Amino acid sequence: MAELRLGPLLRYADGSSATVWVEASRPCTAEVRCADGTRGQEHTFQIAGHYYALIPVTGLTPGTSTAYEVFLDGTRVWPLPRSPFPDSVIRTPADGDTVRVTFGSCRWAAPPDGEKDPVGPDALDTLAARIAADPDGERPDVLVLLGDQVYADETSPATRRWLAARRDLSDPPGSQVADYEEYTRLYDESWLDPEIRWLLSTVPSCQIFDDHDVIDDWNTSAAWVEDMRATPWWRERLLSGLMSYWVHQHLGNLSPAELAADPLYAAVRRTPDGTDELRAFAGKADTDPASVRWSYRRDFGRVRLLMVDTRAARVLDEEHRAMLDPGAAAWLREQVLTDKESYDHLLLGTSLPWLLPHLVHDAEAWNAALCRGDRGARWARFGEDLRRRADLEHWAAFPASFDALADLIAEAGSGPGAPATVLVLSGDVHHAYVAEPAWRSGGGPDARVLQLTCSPVHNSIPLHIRLGFRFGWSAVARVLGRRFAAHGGCARPSVKWRRTGGPWFGNQLMTLTLRGRSARLRLEQARGKGVLRTVTDAVLTSE
Repeated sequence: MAELRLGPLLRYADGSSATVWVEASRPCTAEVRCADGTRGQEHTFQIAGHYYALIPVTGLTPGTSTAYEVFLDGTRVWPLPRSPFPDSVIRTPADGDTVRVTFGSCRWAAPPDGEKDPVGPDALDTLAARIAADPDGERPDVLVLLGDQVYADETSPATRRWLAARRDLSDPPGSQVADYEEYTRLYDESWLDPEIRWLLSTVPSCQIFDDHDVIDDWNTSAAWVEDMRATPWWRERLLSGLMSYWVHQHLGNLSPAELAADPLYAAVRRTPDGTDELRAFAGKADTDPASVRWSYRRDFGRVRLLMVDTRAARVLDEEHRAMLDPGAAAWLREQVLTDKESYDHLLLGTSLPWLLPHLVHDAEAWNAALCRGDRGARWARFGEDLRRRADLEHWAAFPASFDALADLIAEAGSGPGAPATVLVLSGDVHHAYVAEPAWRSGGGPDARVLQLTCSPVHNSIPLHIRLGFRFGWSAVARVLGRRFAAHGGCARPSVKWRRTGGPWFGNQLMTLTLRGRSARLRLEQARGKGVLRTVTDAVLTSE
């Protein structure tokens, strides 16, 4: 009999359809049955000895909430027997509904119940407990998870014990994951957490990778890539990371129509074992990143969300460095500007912040100039070493891309039909803040533009990070940053900005509440099971 190994995850949901992701213990037919009579089913596909299904559910009624169950070969496997949680539901939005978007990044898996948590309460665990205690109360319409959903290079004590039973950890890559099977362990550890499992079964999620989903500083530079490709264990790690990301995260980002048109998804499903097809896809994604698009678009009424891949789509040649290759940049521009009058709020999800503390921004721009060779070969070698040690690889480290994004935001936010807000949602930097830009050319867009950064969901925040980022926003740091920029001969960025909120430190989540042209932002920090303390609650725009 087939058993439910992992899931269900409610991934996509619009006014009439949804998708539900599951992993089963053997080949089977997976079915979702809703209390209102709607249902969907899909046969599993196989990857590396694991069996998955992404079940489309169509014919849902807009503006409703319906409980659902999961069956494998006709046997009910969800809800779990004696579950303490409320029913999992699929909520379909109606036109004009308020849209609540909760976002964050950097979630290290919480330890099992009863074990001390070394990094404090998990913000997603805490959110789940709060919703479960009041299932008819306020909840997000979507969770936007902005990277580092798993940590391939920083495994937990429990996972290290599991790895040690499987292979000799004295051999590279040691206590980091090495292959697809070990990646599945990371997802099991993260998504079998009872609160997280229930939360992801009842709140849709949009996900995108960042570096730790593969390895710290993934694709930081051309020299880094060359060094890693010469590392014996790297190819298997990278292919396994991309394959597991496609299965566990990317597929669920797509709408039923996009899934139906996806040639890889079709190829994987029509063969008894899709491992070779997926591995070939991952190999091409590595050698020819422009052949794959991980970025995607989701619309929630009059809210447009664009999730942007800022890891795999990079151009790393020092003379032409870009955060997005030409195809990815063209796609982003098209999605931003097409039918601009159809949205009131534009959300740009990028794991890496666009606007950073001023000292960090200037240091990254200076470092990019050094690595380009503007100060000679000796400085270039120093710059490459510093770039890797200090993680100098955000938008600021790609100055042309930084300005191009500023120009695109200004174009999107200006003129007839301009949205009320353009909001850049980011994580990565293990603190939260709000920054607001102003365009040096004068005027600026009609929309309110903000950088909203929220991290971590559940991870450590060492003292040096707290002190460093507090200093990075200071007036003294701004003067120091200007000296770095002058030494590198860096051009001034096309925007200036000021911090209007934060910095805040803790395991935390931000929530946007969007209705019509109004927008409100709330930041909450985890204080224990079901207790999220509101740190700030601010109106961004009003009707």
